[in-house]
Amino acid sequence: MHGDTTGVRLMRGAAAGLAATVPMTAAMEAMHRRLPARQRHPLPPRKITMRFAGKARVRHRLNEPERLAATLAAHFGYGSAVGAVLGAVAPKGTAKAAAAGAGFGLLVWAASYLGLMPLLDLHPPATREPAGRNLLMIAAHLVWGATAGAVADALRD
Repeated sequence: MHGDTTGVRLMRGAAAGLAATVPMTAAMEAMHRRLPARQRHPLPPRKITMRFAGKARVRHRLNEPERLAATLAAHFGYGSAVGAVLGAVAPKGTAKAAAAGAGFGLLVWAASYLGLMPLLDLHPPATREPAGRNLLMIAAHLVWGATAGAVADALRD
């Protein structure tokens, strides 16, 4: 992409956010398997998507492959959307962009799980989650942010 207009930065960030959701999801799944059995209920992307589907009155119509597809679409879509914001503000330089991205990932976790998702009644606040699940989600957001920052930088001219 040539030039560094706001639109280009947003698109670069959206692509980076989408790409970064892959290692984030892999990290979430790996850490989820290590949680105590009583904490291995569905991860937030699934819970949030199914809660939204319930509010939209379509959850009961979705079979399991459709539920998985909806969860992945929502998770990757959210990663891409917030990645666009990161793309608009990420500094130049891979190390700086990765560090800024990691910080941004923490901000996304806090805004999402302490604010937006509880406000929309899509997920309980993080303060009501066990420490192990919060640590899993914080680590996953660090992975997402650092990766998104580095990828956004790599996509520069």
